[in-house]
Amino acid sequence: MTPMTVLAAEGGHPLIPAVYDIVWSAVCFAIIIFAFWKVFLPKFRAVLDERSSAIQGGIEKAEKVQAEADAALAEYQKQLADGRAEAARLRAEAQEEGAQIIASMKQQATDESERIITQAKSQIEAERQSAMVSLRSEVGGLATDLASRIVGESLADDSRSANVVDRFIADLEAQTPAAPASASKEV
Repeated sequence: MTPMTVLAAEGGHPLIPAVYDIVWSAVCFAIIIFAFWKVFLPKFRAVLDERSSAIQGGIEKAEKVQAEADAALAEYQKQLADGRAEAARLRAEAQEEGAQIIASMKQQATDESERIITQAKSQIEAERQSAMVSLRSEVGGLATDLASRIVGESLADDSRSANVVDRFIADLEAQTPAAPASASKEV
């Protein structure tokens, strides 16, 4: 007898299990489902909830860090803009201050040059006056000696000699401006 004939003789179909096997299998399956539902599923849910909350917390933390980074970036950009504005303001102030210093130095230089020119003019005038006095005395002495020799009489009288010297110098001064004009015409 073959195995198929044994099953057929017992009265069952070879692919359908016996009823007691189905009942015991259903009871075992129900116990496994109940144990899974009451023991394993809550633990599994707890682990999943923990992971979910950790992921959610990580996302929230990442969003918070991103918001802080954005705020820090905005603050940095604001500080950078403020720094640039402050640098531009300081640069403008320095340029303005430099211009004021240059203007002040130019004014001081102008004042100093005017003072030097005035001092030089007064020194030249004093030297000219000194030269005139020296020239008068020397020219006066020479003119008196020359006049004494020409006239043949002594001009020792001070008033007479002073008049002769003054007249001689006046004649010289009258001739002096004409000499440069004639010299320039000759050129």
